[in-house]
Amino acid sequence: MRPFFALVLLAAAPAIAAVRAGVARVDITPSGPIWMSGYASRNRPSESVRQHLWARAIAIDTGSGGHLVIVGTDLIGLPFEVADEVAARAKQKFGIERSHLLLNSSHTHTGPVVWPNLASMFALPPGEDQKLKDYAAHLSDDLVAVIGSALADLKPAAISFGFGQAGFAINRREATANGVKIGLNPSGPVDHEVPVIRIAGADGKLRAILFAYACHNTTLTGEFYQISGDYAGFAEAELESKNPGATAVFLQLCAGDQNPNPRSTPELAEQHGHELAAEVSRVMTTDMKPLTGRLRTAYEITTLPFAAVERSTYDADLRNPKSPPAVKQRAQKMLAAIDSGHPVSDTPYPVQAIRFGSALTLLALGGEVVVDYDLRAKREYPGEPLIVAAYSNAVMCYIPSDRVLQEGGYEAVDNLVYYGQPGPFAPGVEGRVFQAIREVMKKVGR
Repeated sequence: MRPFFALVLLAAAPAIAAVRAGVARVDITPSGPIWMSGYASRNRPSESVRQHLWARAIAIDTGSGGHLVIVGTDLIGLPFEVADEVAARAKQKFGIERSHLLLNSSHTHTGPVVWPNLASMFALPPGEDQKLKDYAAHLSDDLVAVIGSALADLKPAAISFGFGQAGFAINRREATANGVKIGLNPSGPVDHEVPVIRIAGADGKLRAILFAYACHNTTLTGEFYQISGDYAGFAEAELESKNPGATAVFLQLCAGDQNPNPRSTPELAEQHGHELAAEVSRVMTTDMKPLTGRLRTAYEITTLPFAAVERSTYDADLRNPKSPPAVKQRAQKMLAAIDSGHPVSDTPYPVQAIRFGSALTLLALGGEVVVDYDLRAKREYPGEPLIVAAYSNAVMCYIPSDRVLQEGGYEAVDNLVYYGQPGPFAPGVEGRVFQAIREVMKKVGR
């Protein structure tokens, strides 16, 4: 007979929650020539496909706290119009709450325009805008489908994480006598950390790899017209090739002011991808820590105000015969908003936190966030590891820190033209973002 005290202990012991994971992916490569995003210098549609683009999803069930789905896309970024529709449909079809869904984009500059993200960058020929609208509609369907497929694939899993380093990212904000330009700043802030999450099945076989880095996907510059995922796409492809049956998902971190170095050839894109994939592979051979514990999530929408711009500024831009197409289109959009009685004065901004017990926290920020936010968040939340992703849930423009806003340059000012936003943010944007960060971090227990 089993001793009485043993029966008591067994009855009092909490059940060990079973961890499950599901994986899925869908090809989101455009079916034909399409206008590519990221460089205003482009003047024609894509010419061919060098590498297919994918949306890859990982569903995680830690046994308590509900299901989490992380989706990585080989795209420039998702506008609110796409992200909000996908989130609403995912909740309706699969019961996934908004805080349990993370949508991230690699920010490749050799992928299609995702309408209406950055549509103001180009003066599109007749018919090209409809191709982009059709692509965005099909993309929404594909993203909802891949979320459902990952949830349907949930199986017992062992999840672990670790960190490595890759050195090809460099701060690109170069100070000159004429202000800050996009160049090389070897002494500027960077974060070369490479977070890695490994997902294996009950049999120990590798099923998925989630990895991340803070660097623009701009190895391939504006003269390239082949569709590809740039260095991140090459890293994903190499990891999947070396681990048959596994899916590799890249997350873009705070890369707003980070560029690959060197750049501008396909060989360099493959080289950077190989360096990143090799480091991810190395990390997976180390003693990685188990990712367990109750899942806690939080999602908030705050607002970031823009500095006031006089109507006369837009009038002058519109009348100036030397104004580039993007400047004229931004002026038309802003004047139409003013005339309708609803001038654009701010932008909604998503902030999300995902915490696995007390093992690891993932903070996801919208927009093209500069690396200052990553470094500050890690200073403010020491202790357990923190991954700070950007390009998440919606990309509406660059998000400068107070330092970058004061210095000026592309990340603070010029990008707003291409994003069709009224102008630079009002002072204090960093504080407003961190107010929202503190709110979601408090809700997940940090």
